[in-house]
Formats: sequence, C-alpha cells, structure tokens
Amino acid sequence: MDLSGATAIQQTALAESLAAGLAAFAVPHPMSLGEWAAKHFYLSAESSYVEQAWQAWPYQDAIMACISNDDIEEVDWQKAARTGNTKIMLAAIGYFAEHKRRNQAMWQPTDDDRTEFVKTELDPMLRDVAIMQHVFPAYLSRHRDNTLTQKTFLGSVLHLRGGKAAKNYRRISIDVGYIDEADAFDRDIENEGDPYRLAAKRVEGATFKKMIVGSTPKSKGFSLIEDRTLLADERFAYAIPCPHCGEMHPITWGGKAESHGFKWRRLADGSPDPDSVRHLCPHCGALIAQGEYLAVWRQGIYRNERGDLTLDRAGTFRDASGASIQAPRHVAFVGVWTAYSPAANWADIVRDFHSAHEKIQAGDKGPMKSFTNTTLGQPWEETLEKTDAEEIKSRAEPYALRTVPMNCVLLLCSVDTQDNRLEATVRGYGRGCQTWTVAHEIYYGSPGEDAVWNDLEELIFDTEFQHASGSALRIHATAIDSGGHFTPAVYDFAYRHRARSVFALRGSSGREKHIKNGVQKVDIDWRGRIKKRGLLLWHVGTNLAKDLLHSRIELTRPGPGYMHFSQDLPDEWFAQLAGEARAARMGVSGNETRWVALRKRVEAWDCAVYIVWLETHLDLARKSGRFWDDLEARVQPPTRDLFAPESAPEIAPPPAALPPPRKVAPRIPHKPLMIGW
Repeated sequence: MDLSGATAIQQTALAESLAAGLAAFAVPHPMSLGEWAAKHFYLSAESSYVEQAWQAWPYQDAIMACISNDDIEEVDWQKAARTGNTKIMLAAIGYFAEHKRRNQAMWQPTDDDRTEFVKTELDPMLRDVAIMQHVFPAYLSRHRDNTLTQKTFLGSVLHLRGGKAAKNYRRISIDVGYIDEADAFDRDIENEGDPYRLAAKRVEGATFKKMIVGSTPKSKGFSLIEDRTLLADERFAYAIPCPHCGEMHPITWGGKAESHGFKWRRLADGSPDPDSVRHLCPHCGALIAQGEYLAVWRQGIYRNERGDLTLDRAGTFRDASGASIQAPRHVAFVGVWTAYSPAANWADIVRDFHSAHEKIQAGDKGPMKSFTNTTLGQPWEETLEKTDAEEIKSRAEPYALRTVPMNCVLLLCSVDTQDNRLEATVRGYGRGCQTWTVAHEIYYGSPGEDAVWNDLEELIFDTEFQHASGSALRIHATAIDSGGHFTPAVYDFAYRHRARSVFALRGSSGREKHIKNGVQKVDIDWRGRIKKRGLLLWHVGTNLAKDLLHSRIELTRPGPGYMHFSQDLPDEWFAQLAGEARAARMGVSGNETRWVALRKRVEAWDCAVYIVWLETHLDLARKSGRFWDDLEARVQPPTRDLFAPESAPEIAPPPAALPPPRKVAPRIPHKPLMIGW
C-alpha cells in the first residue's frame, strides 16, 4: 500500500485502526483472576460501602485462583453474607470476558434479581473498570448487544437469566456458568430438575468448562449449596496460625461446652459482656482477640477436612508431605463466616446472637435462623431424624456374604455410579418383603470404559449365589443410577440388556407422587426424534423411597419388612447406610420433609433406595401368598432326596424370570469394600 501521499494525521489514524484490528488476534500475557482483579477491578459506588480499587482479603485469594484454574471444573462456596461472593463472581465475569474471551452465563434466583444485579453490579463494573471498554463496544449505548439479558463483548457473550423458568436454561452454549445465591432458587425448575443440573448442561461441550456456585445456605435438607459441597472431591476451610502456639486452626463459632470457638465473660448481673469475646485456640487453649487474628490472617491457608491436603493463596494444592499435586476437578469452600471479615466486629456478632437467643426463648425462631444462615454461614436445622449406624450394626447376623440364608428366595441388584467406580448391592427378598443383604461389590475404574461394565455383567448375569438349602440363585433384576458424569454409558448398558431386566434410574426429589415417579424415553435418532423402541428412563421418588427404607431399618424384630445384615459388612458400609437424615421445615404449602446427606459417601444408602424402586416396580409387596409359596418350593423345597449328589441341580427361575443366562465365565475374585472417606 502506497502511503506516500497521505498526511501525517492520516498515517497516524491508519496505524491506530490497524492496531485496534490486530489487537483481537493478540495473545494476552497469562494472568490469574487474582492478578487481573488486583490490576483492573474496581468497587463501584452503587454496590460498595467504599468506592475504591479492589483489594482481595486473604481467604478470597485461593477461591479466585481456583476459578481461573482450567483444571478445576466446579467451584462451590457455602458462605455467610457479606463475605465477597458476588464481587468475586463479578470480577470473574470481567476476567473471562476481557482476558479469556469465553462465553458465559449467570443465573440469578428470579428475573427481578437479574435486573437488579445488572443495574447495581454489572453495569457499574463495565463503566468503572476501564479495560472492559476495550472489549465492550456497546458500552453506555442502547443497543441489542447491551441489554438486561445479554452483553456482547469482542470474542464472547454474557447471558443473564432469572432462574425460575426452565426455558432460561435452554438454547445457549457457554464455557463458564454462575449460579448466584443458589439456595434462593427453586430446587426443581418446572419439574425438569434442579438449577445446577440445568445450568451445567450448557457447559458440557466446552473445552474448559466451569461451573461456579455460591450461596448463603438456608434450611438443612433443602440447601442446594450444601448439596453441592457434599458432592465435591475436596471441601476446604480457611485456617490461621495461632499467634501463641503457631498451630493452624479455623475460626469457629464453637459452643458453650466446646473446647474451641468464641468465648466471652458475663457481667455481675449475669448478662453477657460482648466486648470480652475472644477465640479459643483448640491446640493451646489461648484466647485470641480480633486484632491478633487480623495480624496473622494473611498467613492463613485452606485445609481439607481430613487435614492431608492444603491450598495456598496462589492456588497450589499440596499433599501432607508438602509436594505439589494435581488440582481436584470439583472443589468446595465451607466455613467462611462473618468473623473472618475485617468489616465485621466480633463483639457485634455476640450481641446479634444474644438478641436472637432471647427471641427464640419467646418462641420466635426467625432471628436465630437468620443468624445461623447469614452470620455463621450454616443451614438452619428445623428438625432432624436419623438412623444410628452402631445400632444397625449391633443387629448384624452371622451369615457369610455372597451366600443366601433360608427364606430368602429372590435376588435384586442395584448399582450406584461414581466417577471412578461402580458400587453394587445384592439384596435378597422373602415373604412379606423381608430382606437380606447378600453382597456389596465395588468395581474400580472409569464408567466411561468397558472394564467395570464387564465386571458388572459377570455379577448380575453369571454369578451364582449359594443358598442355604443347597440350591443356587442368580440375580433377577438390576437397577442402575444414571445420574453423574457417565449418563450415556449407563443408558448404553441398560439399553443393551433391557431384555434381561436392567433398568436405568434417575432420582427426582421434591413433591414426588410415588416411588415409581414416572418414566420417559431418552433415546433419540440422528434427526433428533425419539426412537420408537428407545430406552426408558425411570424416575425414582427418592424421598418416598427413603421414607419407606428408613421405616424398615427402624424395625427391630424379624418379620414383614425387616432388614437383615451380615456381620461381614464393614463399618464403613453401616456408616453409609445411616449417612442421611430426614429434615423438616414449614413451607408455603405446609410441612415439607427431605432427606439430606450427613457425610460425603452414602453409596450403600443410595443402592438400598434403588432396590426399593425395583421392589415397587416388581410389585413384590402385593404378591400373593401363592407367589411366595411357589418361589419357596423351587428355591428351598421342604424335602430333599437323601441320595442326591452334594451339589443340588440348578432350579428353574422364578415367575417372570430373565431369559436363560449366558455361559458362566470363570469367577474373578471380587474386590472388597474400601474403607475410608
């Protein structure tokens, strides 16, 4: 191009235009979210107590590092109010739009919440963070690229949606999704599932997919953010060094009889003295003032619940030896409550507690619930009913696993799908739906590969379980959980073996009407149409199934509905069976109950729930006495030929049994149940 005739002004303008055009192809210097926010982010007057440049608090650094780590796909934060969740999400929006050029979507609980967020948080950020104007041409203009529902940046787009309608989770493909104040969402969006599952579908095809969920929790058992954190690979809490002994510990609320947490004196008249509040170190018993905490809080570090992993402020994960390790796929942050914030006064926290305590003594639970949720960052427990693992274990009986006791005449199997294994429970049924746990097997390996499914095939199609009468039984029907990250693999297995009574299940907790809570076809052809003979996905009314299961576990005398357990089952199995509790709350439509996990691993309980669905599907509770007479006659005949060989011949299958199984393959020794968290 000949520019010899151009003026100096024209040449300068052309150079600027070329630079602007080529900027879109430039590769930015890699930065973490924390680095980007420290350089560019700004707290606007509309949404902050003080208008100023952003400066992260120490406990926020690691959270931001995880959000910008492409190896981490899910980041959850269960927190108290005013600890910075929304600000971190806002900074992340700017970071992924300007620095990473990735498509994003944020869901707020309602359309009104979305509108308020855009007007008071997002638009001021786009105005005050100068670098955002380089990637947002529609800045401060009325344009289709700058609306309440969508912001179009150079190279990416941000969708802004309310969370009430299922349609708001459709027709978008994104790399990063946010759910802000998750516990304010409906748990079941128009009968299509919880908001997390619907939102997560939008990032499934992304190269660096990421879901970020943050919320102050509400009621125990009804808390979406608590559910999310319990599913995490690792849960981290922020610990500080004691100024007196140097040992690391989190800041906790504690309790009157606890050897840690907040402590304060009482005055001569018995009233509390909030100004005397200190934090009791659980290691040396020293009392730590808020000023001492703030003097060491930047030396803090996140630790997981077991204490064998740490996460520093730079986002580096280390094992117990201090060696750097790969980041988990799903990380959750818990325990960050108001006392960690430098903007809060510890004495005021104690005053708020005593005010709420006086109200609850008068019958008003509202202030204490608010204190628990917004100050402590914990879900409020209305009522809680749970099973005692030790009590169940004390009733275990001396029969060996993989053998079938007398009166047990029909075997059912259920399978729980995890990211690195399948867990299968075999339970035997007798008259009156009295049951026996016959086996619990774990097959390690990715459900996305064939190996674990081959192991499962051997169990459910080939394995013969020796009956006390001398006969042998095989599994009659199998139910497999299709939730999680390997749904297509479950669908494929269930479809291939649908003629052999293998069923794909999915839980549907909420206001379910029945344990068999509906069915749908899930297979589609290349035209997007449902196959005429497609796979049936069965929905389980999980709360109803768990209610029935719990009532049976509570039975203490053998008979109809009683559950028998083998003494060979390990302690971890009994802990899993008792790993959920039933919580209740008063909702707008009356009293609601829901089952909530008390620990991360509850596979034994989940498997028991799926078998309850199988029992219901087969209508075993309504089978006539003649049905059970016939089964008992076949499996354990009342008289035996004394001159018959030691091993009894194989008996005919029960009514409506599966087709004859394939030839039995040599048995591979089963893997024992792994003990641990």
